Amino acid sequence: MISEQLKGIIRDGEGLTVEFKECRNKLNKDVYDSVCAFLNRSGGHIVLGVRDDGVVTGIDEDALPQIKKDLVTALNNPQKINPPLYILPETIVIDEKIVLYLNIPEGSQVHHCNGKIFDRNEDGDMNITNQSDAVAHLYIRKQSSFSENRIYPYVRMDDLRSDLFQRVRKMVRAENPDHPWGAMSDEEILSSARLYQRDYQSGKEGYTLAAVLLFGKDEVIQSILPQYRTDAILRRVNLDRYDDRDDIRTNLIESYDRLMAFVAKHLPDPFHLEKDQRISLRDHIFREVAANILIHREYLNNFPAKLIIEKNQVITENGNRPHGHGLINPSNFTPYPKNPVIARVFKEIGRAEELGSGVRKLHKYTRIYSGGNDTQFIEGDIFKTIIPVTPQATPQATPQATPQATSEKIKALLEYCTEPRSREEIQGFMGLKDRKHFRLEILNPLIQEGKILLTIPDKPNSPNQKYYSHIKDKKT
Repeated sequence: MISEQLKGIIRDGEGLTVEFKECRNKLNKDVYDSVCAFLNRSGGHIVLGVRDDGVVTGIDEDALPQIKKDLVTALNNPQKINPPLYILPETIVIDEKIVLYLNIPEGSQVHHCNGKIFDRNEDGDMNITNQSDAVAHLYIRKQSSFSENRIYPYVRMDDLRSDLFQRVRKMVRAENPDHPWGAMSDEEILSSARLYQRDYQSGKEGYTLAAVLLFGKDEVIQSILPQYRTDAILRRVNLDRYDDRDDIRTNLIESYDRLMAFVAKHLPDPFHLEKDQRISLRDHIFREVAANILIHREYLNNFPAKLIIEKNQVITENGNRPHGHGLINPSNFTPYPKNPVIARVFKEIGRAEELGSGVRKLHKYTRIYSGGNDTQFIEGDIFKTIIPVTPQATPQATPQATPQATSEKIKALLEYCTEPRSREEIQGFMGLKDRKHFRLEILNPLIQEGKILLTIPDKPNSPNQKYYSHIKDKKT
């Protein structure tokens, strides 16, 4: 978050989704009560270094490292916040004073702070631990918020795969040798990860949809979700069908492995150094892509998730519960948890980043991998990601297009399209009369290269469609 946006939040004052804490030299004791309340309500913004009246007092620079360390340690400690919260405070300077900003997501479960339950209203944080009606309503609200928490009371331990639990133990130990899951039984892991729950409205209790998707046997997953499928498709020569395909209908842990294997089979991995060490750009990018397809997905939606490798790009699609529509700007967006329980398991085993940071990481490495082009994230009922993968595709596309489409004219066209233009306007600007020729030889290649973007990406044939240049994104 940039300082100007944060200034706006501070000017608007405290409320249901905004809380200030002074924290000059140390953390206020009630910071974690607010974190818990925000998780249990609608999420929001917590700013440390600001008085209740909105005056920015700042955090002492010498105390800042210890405050950040204490904050991160406590948020990751289930003895303090349970389930724990994996988020990093952001240091921002406002009027030469240091503040810490926390963007708290809405939790998918009921969170506790020091064994107490807090909720949020306009007046602040409320301890509702002993208010049975308020607690029951909170559980009902959380139960209905995320489909991953749907309870299947007839699922038993023998419907889950014991070998996957053993694998998870090895994976969490690789991330943290002292990870508590490493010494837990299968049942204890399920309980710790909130994969066994109780619905306080219906009285149901048992293993959740998330438990089945992560650890279930294939036949159990298909019985509960017959539509469940992740399609990995290669489509470079046979554009009507495919050149290669993996129809994935197994648990999420092994689904991730198969997606990564498909990517490794069909995409190059160019040499790249970062801090004098070679890193795999391909793996850095597609670890995020594969995890996002599996984590941030509405599993009750019948739409099968897809990863499609084409000549110059990779497209992913998955069912979604949108919090908006259209293109997402990775440098300025508010991440919403889609399946926080599944996301937590993926983070514990080293296959997911902090909420929101994975998108920024993907954006960074895609630019290097594709020769400067950006990933597009399109929010809607179907969430779509477009990742350019062929570095410097322009030398092939431009000479083949047309004698008139010289590099200077293409450059002029991109400048012309810094404002959205219709197809007719662009074609007139280029001085071309043949609509089919213009679309096939100039417009479509520029769209495939990521240099021209669509204002209505979900409806490419819309009569209201307009096109704009990538230059516009880079300037904003």
